[in-house]
Amino acid sequence: MFNRFGLLLLAASLSFAPMGWSQEPPPEPVVRASLPGLASEQFPTLLAAVEAADLMEVLKAGGFTIFAPSDEAFHKLDPSRVREWLDPENKRDLKALVAYHIVAGELTASRILKALSRGKGTTRFTTVQGEELIATLEGSDIYLTDCSGNRARIVCADNINTRLVFHEIDTVVLPRPL
Repeated sequence: MFNRFGLLLLAASLSFAPMGWSQEPPPEPVVRASLPGLASEQFPTLLAAVEAADLMEVLKAGGFTIFAPSDEAFHKLDPSRVREWLDPENKRDLKALVAYHIVAGELTASRILKALSRGKGTTRFTTVQGEELIATLEGSDIYLTDCSGNRARIVCADNINTRLVFHEIDTVVLPRPL
């Protein structure tokens, strides 16, 4: 038999869930393929999304910059929304989401900084999806702002491999109307 303190502890342990997550987080995506230079243990959701959107082979050809949200960035979103995107019937939306994180050309941090300098602290990149991301410099940090005003900070720049440039971002940027 539990006393009141024991029942309180039991209730607290049963109701605990990380912030933003329901009682049961979505299952970890199964990643069968990977992109050179992108660590699968840090980006399993992004890699699963790239694969499910049928963009893996296109990206492996190179010549792109990927603003890569880590799993921590995906965890900021509603987990049911992420599950929906990964559902095969939502492939079109998923492809738009992934393509919104990709820019044609190899944009290193120094090239982004030069563009920011020419633009007096602001520059725009047209994504493969067709909409723009606005880059701004705040102190020593580069921020990306999506078309809805959501902001992502580049937390790790210039992971370069096989004609792909990856910049890890701390937030998933969203195209309209996702």
